[in-house]
Amino acid sequence: MTREQKYQAFKALHERTGTFILPNPWNAGTAKILTALGFEALATTSAGYAFSIGQEDSTANLTRDGILQNAKEIVDATHLPVSADLQDGFGPSPETCSDTIRLASAIGLVGGSIEDATGDPNSPIYDFQLAVERIEAAAETAQTHQFLLTARAENFLHNRPNLDDTIRRLQSFADAGADVLYAPGLTSLEAIREICASVSKPINVLAGLQGTSFSAEDLAAAGVKRISVGGSFARAALGAFVRAAREVKEKGTFTFATEAISHAEASAYMTTPKP
Repeated sequence: MTREQKYQAFKALHERTGTFILPNPWNAGTAKILTALGFEALATTSAGYAFSIGQEDSTANLTRDGILQNAKEIVDATHLPVSADLQDGFGPSPETCSDTIRLASAIGLVGGSIEDATGDPNSPIYDFQLAVERIEAAAETAQTHQFLLTARAENFLHNRPNLDDTIRRLQSFADAGADVLYAPGLTSLEAIREICASVSKPINVLAGLQGTSFSAEDLAAAGVKRISVGGSFARAALGAFVRAAREVKEKGTFTFATEAISHAEASAYMTTPKP
């Protein structure tokens, strides 16, 4: 499948009736597993990637080159369309965001997200006007590179649970040319419904957060188009790893092996040829 065909397939997922799930592998191996399990598209996760290289998930610890190399390994491991977590675009300026979209397109990605979080704990969210200008610049490049741009409003992940400001930002990001809108960290279906009713572009919702128990059916009924899991698959895998390691260290037993997939199954996922 060519990159153009992947882009058209990814775009069609957002245009058809109903909700779809966009799971988040963090390396080539997990991308192959999710592909074999029958998902229709994939998205990278900066958190999953960060944990895999022994770093915290922050703009201070992750470079654009590293994020894009990880994304390319995932693109090369699957025939599915792949979107990428591009953090804040890797710089405050609109021009940098535009360059990031161009570079992401060049490695085979057909979509990606840019957030309005700064990485600065003293001023965690970009000022409104600059946030909009950044999305506008990214969208202009996305539109000429067959790239589906997701704009993220990060208030709820940075202790700013201001729904009105989040909706204002998402509406302005849509007007600036974003194709998909995303406000990670929402903890109530009521807030999700209000956001979906307030915008005309497809909404992505982050599932798998501790303390929430939304089902895909719940989110579809609320008007959500796309459901991603962010770093939660990676954290689930790390949870199993930590439980197994603690059992061995603290008890000297190895019952964790009963929960592990077999070597043969793992190998089969890795050797499944691309269609």
